[in-house]
Amino acid sequence: MLVFGFMELLYWVGKALGVYAAVMLIDAAMRREDAYRAADKQNKGMWLIFLGLATALLLLMPVDAFLPVLGLIAVIVYTVDVRPALRQVSGGGGPRRGGSSSDGPYGPYNGGR
Repeated sequence: MLVFGFMELLYWVGKALGVYAAVMLIDAAMRREDAYRAADKQNKGMWLIFLGLATALLLLMPVDAFLPVLGLIAVIVYTVDVRPALRQVSGGGGPRRGGSSSDGPYGPYNGGR
């Protein structure tokens, strides 16, 4: 009984990692090609292939097999090395660029004072 519970937990962890790999694949697809060259991180096509294969392996195979572990390594390398370098080269990566939480569309909001 305990083994089946652990295997089910491992199944859902694998699916969650597959979804995270898909999010990183979308992130890599949205980055500009010249940012990869400027950050000296191979090229966009290579990372799209790696992350696409990683997503497929993590979603389709059991996570305790050997190939999904290789896909997970590719996702980790993209997350901790390539993505921060791309964000630094391209000047951030979110919709908010440098403002505070009280900034409105025309500048800071001071509460009508």
